[in-house]
Amino acid sequence: MTPGGRGGADTAVTARAAARTAAAARTAAAARTAAGGTGGEISRYLSPLHRGARFVAQRLALAPVIAATLDVEVRGTELLDGLTGPYVLVANHTSHLDAALLVTRLPWRVTRDLALGAAADYFHDVRWRRVLTGLFFNTFPIDRTGSGTGRGLAFLLVDAGVPVVVFPEGTRSRDGRMRPFSPGAALVARRGRVPCVPVAIRGAHDAMPAGSAWWPRPGRPPVRLVVGEPIVARKGERIPDFAARIEHTVRRMHAD
Repeated sequence: MTPGGRGGADTAVTARAAARTAAAARTAAAARTAAGGTGGEISRYLSPLHRGARFVAQRLALAPVIAATLDVEVRGTELLDGLTGPYVLVANHTSHLDAALLVTRLPWRVTRDLALGAAADYFHDVRWRRVLTGLFFNTFPIDRTGSGTGRGLAFLLVDAGVPVVVFPEGTRSRDGRMRPFSPGAALVARRGRVPCVPVAIRGAHDAMPAGSAWWPRPGRPPVRLVVGEPIVARKGERIPDFAARIEHTVRRMHAD
């Protein structure tokens, strides 16, 4: 190898190391922002004060609106009776109603600290939206633009004991059909050694599809939530195989 080639290789290695360091710094900064502090703590997500405010927002303000505008059926919540500690809730995503349905119609015992990833470029771009979504949905920012915002926050939250919602399709379906799942939820659950809770949501797209007004269609359209038995990674199971098993479960429940 020529000296020039060696120098180029060293430069490339240095650049990659710098990129990794910058990514780590962005993750830490996003964690501090999401936590509302400067110490990188996630205390806000487990704060009794915030939990009480969320109860009022979710169960006393939002839940009556959901009940008045939608005909919601929930199945399978008895499968969560033994669920303790953090977990990764995995659901299909077709409507802005999905988050509201999860935090108002699943048992408070398992959703009281549930944190939901929200698009950083929209829900966390201005203070008033960030505060409102944080109040109602205990949100943490998820990057959709390549800036790195929110990268790794799901891992940090689960490690701190906070359950998280992951919509593995990445965005809302525009036609109501389920898109392929990314392996992110499986990775978070496997790394955190926590179960995945599969949930299939049916009817939300018809009730309030992407691109519609921020209100369900009239007539209390029917919506169904089907909760599955928590899934854990098997010993030696590869992340793609675990992710495929989660996706198969959600698709099967959605079709039933």
